[in-house]
Amino acid sequence: MYILLALIGACVLGIAAHYLIAGRELRGVAVTPAIATALAAIVYTGSQWAGVGEDSVWLWLASVLGSVIVAALATIAIVAVRRRSDAAAKVALGI
Repeated sequence: MYILLALIGACVLGIAAHYLIAGRELRGVAVTPAIATALAAIVYTGSQWAGVGEDSVWLWLASVLGSVIVAALATIAIVAVRRRSDAAAKVALGI
């Protein structure tokens, strides 16, 4: 049941990261929160299988904050790729 707390926390922080990162018009609203939530589920489950207890602060830091940081970096990369591809398309079309 504690995994739900980690997933909700990662999703909420992912929503906050979505609004803090520039280029919102170049990506979907659910991209950052979805990446953060999926990563939190993977990290939390993997840590539990590895024997990390639910009372360990490292479990929560890795699953919630770590996943949001990785999701933010992935979002920044997505925006950068999108800007480059849009610029290339404009050059190809002569706009």
